[in-house]
Amino acid sequence: MPLIPEEPQIHESAQGPRATPASGRTAPTPRPVPGPRPAAPPRPGRPGPLRPTPPAQRTPRDVGAVKPGPSAPAAAAVSAPAPAAPQIQLIPASPEGALDAAEEAVDLLLDSGRAPGEVLVITTGEQHPWAAHELSFGEAAYWAQHDAGDDVFYADASMAGRAASRQVVVVALNGGTDEVAATTLPLALGRAGALLIVCGDPQRINSVLGAGV
Repeated sequence: MPLIPEEPQIHESAQGPRATPASGRTAPTPRPVPGPRPAAPPRPGRPGPLRPTPPAQRTPRDVGAVKPGPSAPAAAAVSAPAPAAPQIQLIPASPEGALDAAEEAVDLLLDSGRAPGEVLVITTGEQHPWAAHELSFGEAAYWAQHDAGDDVFYADASMAGRAASRQVVVVALNGGTDEVAATTLPLALGRAGALLIVCGDPQRINSVLGAGV
């Protein structure tokens, strides 16, 4: 009898993937996409947030509060240098020759380039002849010569306090008491801007101005 071909047997192990109806397939659970990690909250005790905050806008009132004010005038006074003390020159002379010594000192000053208006001459005894002559026209004319400041000015001890300061002051101890000398020499030192020249007895001068002169 004829052989009937056998139908090929399909083994279960050889079967492919089972088709599952679309309606019964479960969709896979979506996994979260990695992204930036949120900033961790600040730990207790650490100042401020982790991310810097922009600076706050200053109001006009705040700007005016921090605006520096003008420098104090005291600071400028501190930085200003102190004026130098005038030099002191002593010319030994007797009371009778002190006025002549003062005249020679004035001539040397003018020859060295000093302007006449920079020199003041003070006498402790008899007035200088120029002063006596100018005072004969009255004190107004006399002090007008002083205020003009264009020539050597001569004054005695009684009027020296009214005289203004000049670069060089020459004192002639041509008489007067020790009290007059003790008053005139410190006054002359205060009027001298650069140089004080004293013509007289060195011992008498040192007793007033100090032994270091």
